[in-house]
Amino acid sequence: MFVRAVYVTGDPAKVEAAIRSLNSQGRELLEERPEYRGADVLVDRELGKLVAVSWWGSEQARRNSDQVMRERRRPMLEPFAGTVAVDNYEVALFHAVQPPRSGGGMRATRVEFDPADTDLFADTFRASAIPRLEALAGFARCSVLVDRQRGRGVVGSLFVDHASMVASRAGQAAARRADAAKARVTVVALEEFEVVHADVRPD
Repeated sequence: MFVRAVYVTGDPAKVEAAIRSLNSQGRELLEERPEYRGADVLVDRELGKLVAVSWWGSEQARRNSDQVMRERRRPMLEPFAGTVAVDNYEVALFHAVQPPRSGGGMRATRVEFDPADTDLFADTFRASAIPRLEALAGFARCSVLVDRQRGRGVVGSLFVDHASMVASRAGQAAARRADAAKARVTVVALEEFEVVHADVRPD
C-alpha cells in the first residue's frame, strides 16, 4: 500500500470544523476513488494539530487521487488550517491485532536514515518491535511508512484507548533506543494524537 499524509496546524478552537469536514465531505470524495483502502484522522486538540492519512492500493492510485484532493483540501480545512504539509510514503509494514477505536491513542515516531538502510529499518521493526507491541494491553495496530528516496519514515502505533498508550510510554522509550541503534535510524520527532477515525482495509 501507499499513503498520503496531510499535516495541518491551526487555531485549536477551530479544529472541530475541520474534523467534521474530513469525516463527511473528505470521506465521500475518497470513497469514490479507485483503490482507496481507508483513512485515519488524528488530532491534538490542545496544540491545534490535525493529521489526515489516506491509504491506497497502488502508487498510481494515490497520485491520481491527489489531483482531485489538492483542489478540495484547503476549502475543507478552513477556517482551521494555518499551515498544510503533504507527505507521501510507501507502506513497508502494516500489522493489526484489533480494530482501533475512536478516542484511542496514536504515537508517531519520525525517523531519518540512509536510504540504503530502508529495508533494514522495516526488518528490524518487524523482528524486534512487533512482538513487544503485541504484548501490550490495548495495542491495536502499527505501521512503518517510508520514503526510500529521501531516507525518511514514520512509525505509527495505535492503541484502543488513551490510558493504554500512556501506560506503554516507559517501556517503549527503552525499546526505541535499542531498535534505533539496530536499524541505524535517527529519531527526529515523537508525537501523540487522539484517534478520531481509523479504518484501513489492507486487502
